[in-house]
Amino acid sequence: MNHWSIAASFWVILFGLAVWGGSAWLCYANWQRNTRRRAVAWLEGTRFVLITLLGITLLRPEFVRLIQRNDTPEVVVLCDASASMKTRDLFVASNATSRADWLAQKRGIQFWKPLEKSARVLVEEFAAPPMMTNATAVQGVVGTDLNRALENVFQRQRNLKAMLLLTDGDWNVGKSPVGTATRFREQNIPIFSVVVGRESPMPDLILESVSPPSYGLFGEQISIPFKVQSHLPREVRTTISLFDGQREETKKEIVIPAMGDLQDAIVWSPRAVGEASLTMKVPVEPDEGLPENNAQTFRVNVRVETLKVLVVDSLPRWEYRFLRNALARDPGVEMNCLLLHPDMATGGGRHYLASFPNTKELISRYDVVFLGDVGIGQNELTESDAELIKGLVEQQASGLVFLPGPRGRQQTFLNSPLKELLPVVLDETKPEGIPLQNESVLTLSTVGKRHLLTRFDADENRNDELWKQLPGFFWSAAVEKSRPGSEVLAVHSLQRNAWGRVPLLVTRAAGSGKVLFMGTDSAWRWRRGVEDKFHYRFWSQVVRWMAHQRHLSEKQGIRLSFTPEAPQAGDTVYLQSTVFDASGYPIEDGSLSGNVASPSGRAERLEFSPVLGGWGVFKANFTPQEGGRYKIRLASEKNGRQLETELLVTQPQREKLGQPVNAEVLRELASITHGVSGSTEALEQIVQQISLLPEPKPMEKRTRLWSEPWWGGLILSLLSIYWVGRKLAGMV
Repeated sequence: MNHWSIAASFWVILFGLAVWGGSAWLCYANWQRNTRRRAVAWLEGTRFVLITLLGITLLRPEFVRLIQRNDTPEVVVLCDASASMKTRDLFVASNATSRADWLAQKRGIQFWKPLEKSARVLVEEFAAPPMMTNATAVQGVVGTDLNRALENVFQRQRNLKAMLLLTDGDWNVGKSPVGTATRFREQNIPIFSVVVGRESPMPDLILESVSPPSYGLFGEQISIPFKVQSHLPREVRTTISLFDGQREETKKEIVIPAMGDLQDAIVWSPRAVGEASLTMKVPVEPDEGLPENNAQTFRVNVRVETLKVLVVDSLPRWEYRFLRNALARDPGVEMNCLLLHPDMATGGGRHYLASFPNTKELISRYDVVFLGDVGIGQNELTESDAELIKGLVEQQASGLVFLPGPRGRQQTFLNSPLKELLPVVLDETKPEGIPLQNESVLTLSTVGKRHLLTRFDADENRNDELWKQLPGFFWSAAVEKSRPGSEVLAVHSLQRNAWGRVPLLVTRAAGSGKVLFMGTDSAWRWRRGVEDKFHYRFWSQVVRWMAHQRHLSEKQGIRLSFTPEAPQAGDTVYLQSTVFDASGYPIEDGSLSGNVASPSGRAERLEFSPVLGGWGVFKANFTPQEGGRYKIRLASEKNGRQLETELLVTQPQREKLGQPVNAEVLRELASITHGVSGSTEALEQIVQQISLLPEPKPMEKRTRLWSEPWWGGLILSLLSIYWVGRKLAGMV
């Protein structure tokens, strides 16, 4: 039953024998030329042995052992127990049933009985949802690993006759099972498969994802993005609703394209402080097959924060006056003003500062800075002030709002560090801007129609109409175009240039902060006929949107922000912490230590590295491997600062209901191993085919001589002996 096998053709073997014979003659001739010395005979003999061994290696010999199978043949029946099997897309006696119920029914009648006449049948499950013990939580992977299921059977069974796989084919974890299928084929073990489910999706609407922020401020509007998938062959006009318990908080009309998806956001205004449990629902359509995937429940933490704002301007124009009043009357804002009048002393009064906060300690307290028609020059801002503002935005995640005016003083920022923060390219030939004889309005862009800053109504169409009806402006800044990486929210309704419509309301990310450019000075005119309805709301949304990142987590003297705000398991989470000393100044020396504990209790040390610039900023990152609440602890022992917070990490939903079966991979597995794949109706026929299979052939075990380490070591040793021998014999 044992024999040698050579992976070479007859002609290659014949050529090798000819070369081998020629080598023998040359070795003999060389010994003759060297007067038949004994040392030369040993060297030539060693060389001939080496040539022989190398020739054998090139022919790739294998020692084949055939091992007879004495055990009873086995057939393994693998049943899919994953969550996707709960999809109800099978019909039994005209009644819809789930894939799992159909499989349970077949197992109840023991459909494998005909196989027990000639083989031992083992029925097993795979991809069952794990119990949430520490062991499974640490792994952090919940899904279907079809390749691992096949590998486990292949490695464990000794006399496997065939495998029968009953699954929907939805493998979403691990490697492709095709590689393991080739190992089954090498051992002549066929894989038979029954595709449990439909190859086309059920008519269905699916609320696939909801992505709420980690927290919201009381009194602000919170935008909650969502995604709806449609498997209906028609356009669906419906209303998505947000519930707090049984009470409907808000709703929004949406249009979902046929066999497509919709990504949008719904705006919610919290009624109370604390953690709110919300449910988002899409109404069930009459022709839907799976109503259970039309809703998702999530939590949002609602807090009360006092945001600190600094407004810097020169002349007390109308825009400045009404902006100051709006911020001063906002209960969630603490405002300071600095009025740098060109011909008078610094403005004074309630909320006014005597001078610009020109140290890191003083300016670090501000969440948002407004820069009006003020620039760099005598009795205005200095280069060092501009550098401080730039550092505040980039290093401390604060917001910056540019509000240019007819004096054109913001043109001086083009020669300062603030130039890099501007979201637009200004026309330097027109520093005083562009006065208009006729009233113009801001026209929302596609991005602006759904952006939180420009949201006056939850319905996009009504919101767009509101902006068109707002009182317009008679002056605008001279803007050429937006800078790369900026988002244009609104453009000039009349003016165009070589780059298209002139952008006037533009945002841009700068380091860890945000920047907004408002290219008109007439937002105060939005009060006409409606008082503070739109004017106050707009600036309230601007302040809260810009300050959001700074207040993710904080305690006295230490602050922590993280990106992304709502991470999933497997994402890299970037942490940024700012530490202040006892006097409130950002620390310039010292260190920050931290650790993060997963929901299963596994702790990981966070390696924080300081960011240059003297802003007391430290950065670190980690990658969560499981879903749940992570506990983060930070400590700066030298400065006596500590912070504990929680980060909610969601587990990606790999097992989805309503998805069509992956029949293609099951057909490929059957094709590779010379098995058969069929639908649920073909189950009995497939069982019959397995019962007619012949007994398993003897197991073949091959020992590849040419790839054995000891064989290569033998050749290397003989080469070393031959080389040393030549030197000792005096041969060159």
